[in-house]
Amino acid sequence: MAAATRFLKHDVPASLVVFLIAVPLSLGIAVASGAPVIAGLIAAVIGGIVAGALGGSPLQVSGPAAGLTVVVADLINRFGWQATCAITLAAGLLQILLGLSRTARAALAISPSVVHGMLAGIGLTIVFSQLHVVLGGTAGSSFVDNLTELPGQIANLHGDATLLGLGVIAVLLLWPLLPKKARVVPGPLVAIAGATLIAVLAGSDAPRVDLPGSILSSLTAPVLPTGDLGAIIVAVLTITLIASVESLASAVAVDGMHTGKRANLNRELIGQGAANTVSGAIGGLPITGVIVRSSTNVTAGAKSRASAILHGVWVLLFSSLLFSVVELIPLAALAGLLVHVGAKLVNLGQIKQLHRHGESLVYAVTVVAVVLLNLLEGVLIGLALSLLLVVYRVVIASIRAQQADDHTWRLAVHGKLSFLSIPRLAHELGRIPANSHVVVELITDYLDHAAYEYLHGWVTRHEAAGGTVHVDEIGQAGLESSLQRGREVRTRHLPRWFTPWSHWQRIEHPGEQRAGEQRAGTAEHSQSLDVVLNGIREYQIRSRELMRPHMAKLAEGQRPRAMWIGCGDSRMVPNVLTSSGPGDLFTVRNIGNVVPARDSGTDASVAASLEFAVGVLEVPVLVVCGHSGCGAMQALSAGEPTDGPLGDWLATAAPTMARWRDGDPIARAAAEDGFGELDQLAMINVAEGLRNLHTHPVVADAVATGKLQLVGMFLDIPSGRLLTMDEETRRFVPVSEGPTVPVQAQAERVVPEGATSG
Repeated sequence: MAAATRFLKHDVPASLVVFLIAVPLSLGIAVASGAPVIAGLIAAVIGGIVAGALGGSPLQVSGPAAGLTVVVADLINRFGWQATCAITLAAGLLQILLGLSRTARAALAISPSVVHGMLAGIGLTIVFSQLHVVLGGTAGSSFVDNLTELPGQIANLHGDATLLGLGVIAVLLLWPLLPKKARVVPGPLVAIAGATLIAVLAGSDAPRVDLPGSILSSLTAPVLPTGDLGAIIVAVLTITLIASVESLASAVAVDGMHTGKRANLNRELIGQGAANTVSGAIGGLPITGVIVRSSTNVTAGAKSRASAILHGVWVLLFSSLLFSVVELIPLAALAGLLVHVGAKLVNLGQIKQLHRHGESLVYAVTVVAVVLLNLLEGVLIGLALSLLLVVYRVVIASIRAQQADDHTWRLAVHGKLSFLSIPRLAHELGRIPANSHVVVELITDYLDHAAYEYLHGWVTRHEAAGGTVHVDEIGQAGLESSLQRGREVRTRHLPRWFTPWSHWQRIEHPGEQRAGEQRAGTAEHSQSLDVVLNGIREYQIRSRELMRPHMAKLAEGQRPRAMWIGCGDSRMVPNVLTSSGPGDLFTVRNIGNVVPARDSGTDASVAASLEFAVGVLEVPVLVVCGHSGCGAMQALSAGEPTDGPLGDWLATAAPTMARWRDGDPIARAAAEDGFGELDQLAMINVAEGLRNLHTHPVVADAVATGKLQLVGMFLDIPSGRLLTMDEETRRFVPVSEGPTVPVQAQAERVVPEGATSG
């Protein structure tokens, strides 16, 4: 019962909308292909019923596609129509075999720049050929002919046909601008029906569609093509490749438009193959999944494959019972529809995306090759270029030498350093003066023997000539074992923004100094400043440009997702622990991550921070985090120091000590988990901080209204694990180490005016 209700409520109306779009598009594609007009309707029927029933994408709608127009036109010119039907049939059988072999996903490995370039080339070919028909003339045999002859065609307009064709284009351009209620009827139907009605009422003599009869009386049997066997095989492969790629790409796109059952791409390829086999056997055009009709199907509310199947049934009924109506349609009107369809194949949004990802060259070359040569050669050229670019990007390193100051040069090498990069490496190294100090910065995870030998030889010659070289390896190429002669080279496997200075700068880690060893205070201070400045330089070189777009947005104001109250201990780095960045955490750090009660009368900085973060910025989460081996807790438990600012501050944590002496349940649970007394005290201190937060009215009100959630955490430094406090069991338990949980997108919170800093 529910399925029947869904069928009547959603699928039937959606099928009617798709049917109204499919009829004019199918007729126009057949005319542009040079095939019998009825072949477009046959393909629409078979695409809807056969591909709709057998395919693996429930909401995809199949039929004749503009993407194959140029190919079909060429095949008809070379082999004839019936032989083209046989080629379509063979391509369908090959698609079925590919689907059964479960290789459908391999088609998705074709570069999108080639696919979009192919479609754009087809679109331009359609536009410039059909413009001649719109203007009342006849399309030429090639893109170049259509382009060069267009000015003469414009100078000799052909009256009624021109007005009808241009009128259709105008309607299609203006239709998306109308209110949604006015666009209930599809624009292509309105444009073609309007042009036909005007032509009939005005008695126009513009050429019309010529049908031999109804769809059932126009079925054509295929004939085996004759001639060059190699050309026939290429033709079959061309139809198979293009129809498969376009169908599978469309199915993937349709999956992104709905939340229902996902597409089975192998089954979809079998369904498309079956449709092409049947279409070729009875005289129809090649069939693909069509994104225009499919997206319309989803938008119209279709819920199952019944919509696609029904749209094919409606086309069958229309072309069987009302075929005489089709003969009233002016060819110029269909040409105007195709000009609009062809122009939409040149998608500016996709061009921008491809340019952003460095794929515009492949796109442009594919477009030019398609329009000047032919579709297959254009696609092959595009594929070859895309593969060459992949090889280039994989094996060619980015190498650049820059002068840092009067005596220092920096050679930055990014990527895989192989023998193919040696010419560029030699050029850049040749720019460096003989007696200079050189920092060779290797950000690479592969170094072949030829590149190593060249670099090693240059280093040796440069040092022999009086220069110095410092190799700074950031990648994992293993140069440490190769260039270790008398110089220190460190291979680092973590990004520097995650690792301590002691790991990537040549300094001792705190605690590594040998017992009894003393350092000169001035020298140590000077080195420490250099360490800080090196860290700043590292940020300027590697991170600043990456961060700048994000920081530019944050310049308008902050919208932190959480407030973090933690200890000032240098081992506690909230942004590393939470994998967060600028704009995410509002951080307050003090000695011992102490949160004084509102009426404690001590330093007001924590209270002021709470008032700003919770009351003004309206953070939804507030974390209090302690840690193991806390020096403040050690001083608190020892009762030292008893005077001075530190003593005054730790006095506010006296309730924590009292709770520990009284045997707080948190301490007992922590002891059971193997934590010592000092860490037990630190955990109680977190719980005490959470309790004191409720004494601050701004926090209490936010918690009471559900606007703020309080969380207690504890960092076990030796293991690096974060624990969170379970309110019910009063135990600190590990945060889940499973995969990250997707967070549903939410509207940005509006920050009150003036809350842009703090």
